[in-house]
Amino acid sequence: MVAAWPEPVERVSSFLREAGAEARIEEFSDGTPTAADAAAAVGCGLDQIVKSLVLLCDGRPVVALVPGDRRGDPGKIARAVKTESARVASRDEVEAATGFAPGAVAPFPLPGVETVLMERTLLRHPVVWAGAGSPCHMVGLAPAELGRLARARPMDVVQEGAYDFAGEKER
Repeated sequence: MVAAWPEPVERVSSFLREAGAEARIEEFSDGTPTAADAAAAVGCGLDQIVKSLVLLCDGRPVVALVPGDRRGDPGKIARAVKTESARVASRDEVEAATGFAPGAVAPFPLPGVETVLMERTLLRHPVVWAGAGSPCHMVGLAPAELGRLARARPMDVVQEGAYDFAGEKER
C-alpha cells in the first residue's frame, strides 16, 4: 500500500489534475529546506529552483516567484502592484495567506492571494522546480505552465546584482 502524501501536497496534486497541468510532483526523503538543497536533490541549477516569496504590500499578500540564485526586490514588487511598501510576511501571515507553511509554499493554489509575480528570467528554462506543499515535495514543470497555473505576471522582481548562492530559506 502506498502512503498518502501530506494534505498540502494532496491539495497541490488535486489542483494540478483539475487544471490538466503538464507537471510532476516528486518526493525527496532528505527534504529541500533551501534552494541549494532543492537544486542538489533535483539535480538542476540553482536558477531552476523557484522560491515562492510571500510579501505584504500595504497589508495585501503578494507572491513573487524568484529563481533560487536571486533575491527578491521588495521595492520592485511594491511598485509592480502600485503600493507604497512591501515587506516579507511573517510565518503566521504566510500560512494565513497561502495555506502553506513557510518553507513549503507552493505557487498554487493560493486562494488568499490575488497577485502573483514571476521573475521573467525563469522563462528561459525548459523545466523549473517549485515547492509542492511540504519541505520534501517539489513540482517540476515548464515555466510557461507555472505562469499559467499561478496566474503570474512575468516581470523583473529581483535585486540587481544580488545573487544568492547560499540558498536562502525563502522557498
